[in-house]
Amino acid sequence: MKVEIANPSGFCFGVDKAVRTVRETIEENAGVPIYTYGPIIHNESVVNELAGKGARAVAEDEIDSIEPGIMIIRSHGVSKAVCEDLERRGHKIVDATCPFVKRIHRIVDKESAEGKTVLIVGNPNHPEVQGIKGWCNSEPLIIETVEDVDGLNVERDREICVVSQTTFNYKKFENIVEKLEKLGYYINVVNTICNATEERQQAAAMLAKKADCMIVIGGSRSSNSRKLFEICENECKDTYFIQTLDDLHLDITKSVGLVGITAGASTPNNIIEEVQNYVRNEF
Repeated sequence: MKVEIANPSGFCFGVDKAVRTVRETIEENAGVPIYTYGPIIHNESVVNELAGKGARAVAEDEIDSIEPGIMIIRSHGVSKAVCEDLERRGHKIVDATCPFVKRIHRIVDKESAEGKTVLIVGNPNHPEVQGIKGWCNSEPLIIETVEDVDGLNVERDREICVVSQTTFNYKKFENIVEKLEKLGYYINVVNTICNATEERQQAAAMLAKKADCMIVIGGSRSSNSRKLFEICENECKDTYFIQTLDDLHLDITKSVGLVGITAGASTPNNIIEEVQNYVRNEF
C-alpha cells in the first residue's frame, strides 16, 4: 500500500504569517496581556498551543471584561469598526490579517466609496466574509450558491463589483459568475480566491481521482478544509475528515493500493506527518 500527500497541503502563507506574528508578539512582550480577536486560525490544536504560551483567544462578547493589552487581529480579518472600537478601548492593535484578505478590504472600500454595489461570494456567517462586509461603505450583497443569484434585487444596469471569500470553491465561483453574466448583470469580477486555495483544491482533486481512500485533515470550523473534503468526496467515496490523528478510524482492506492525504491551509505540518506515519506503519 502506498501513501501520498497532496502537494501543496497544510499551512498557507497567510496562516503561517499569522501564527508567526502571535509567537513573536508573545516573545517580545513578556508580562503584557496578549489576546487574539477570535481564533487566530481555524485550528483548535494551534489555538490551544498559543493560549498555553500566553495569547488568549477572546470572543466578541468578552471584550468588555478584559483589561487593555495587545490585540492581535486574526488571519480572517475584522471590520473597520471593530479595529476602531478596540483602539478606543486602549488596546494596541497588531494586524495579522492575511494579505490576500486585506487586498479584498481595500477593493471593497474603494469600489463602494465610488458608489458601486459590492457582491461578496462566500459563507455569510464566516468571519472573513463578516470582516469584508465591514469594509464596505454601503450594504453589500452576499450570496453562497448559484441559486442565490435568482434572489438578487439589483438593477441590471448598475455596476456590481464581485469579490469572493478567499477560500471559496473556485468551480462554484465560476458557476456563479457565469449565471450573473447570463442574466445580464453589469459586473466587474475580481477573482479574490487566493492561489493557495486554488492550488490545494486542484492538487486534492487530482490525488482523490486515483486514490482508493482519502484523508482530509483540518479544523472543524475551517472553511477551506471543508471544501477540500467536498472535492475529495466527490472523486473518492472513501473520504475521511479528521482534525487530528485521534479522530482517525480507518478500515483499510488489502485491496486498497493508495491512501491519499491532504490538509487545509490551517493544518500544521506535525499533524500531517503524524497521520502519514501512522497510516504507513499500521496498514
